[in-house]
Amino acid sequence: MEIERKFLPITDRLPFQPEDFPCRRIEQGYLCTEPVVRVRRDGDDYYLTYKSKGLLAREEYNLPLTRESYQHLIRKADGRIIVKDRYVIPLDSGLNLELDVFRGELAPLVLAEIEFTDEESAKNYQPPEWLGEDVTYSPAYHNSTLSRC
Repeated sequence: MEIERKFLPITDRLPFQPEDFPCRRIEQGYLCTEPVVRVRRDGDDYYLTYKSKGLLAREEYNLPLTRESYQHLIRKADGRIIVKDRYVIPLDSGLNLELDVFRGELAPLVLAEIEFTDEESAKNYQPPEWLGEDVTYSPAYHNSTLSRC
């Protein structure tokens, strides 16, 4: 189960420099958006992912792929291929913030996601002001929606 909240951070008010934290280049394409079936390259790792419907919480299954399988499937993706740099920033609360800086056609979009262990923790989380607008319940900011040209 994936339980996460998503925000549009105020990038000029971040209390850190993203470049000071680990970064991974992610490339992903969608074979289907309802339900979500995605292929992703995350560094040297490759996955096929299924996600159920939902906004705050939804089922997620990741299956490893070979590089060759990924290269075959990414050519079958509908819409745009999403490329983003993901910075992982530890927060004081013991949570991690995943800051996604989109490249290409989606630049200069920046999204911040925080994953939680349960829905109650997610709902009770009080974000700092610099995290900006909470877009958790807006399907417009799902990567599957952003992949549509």
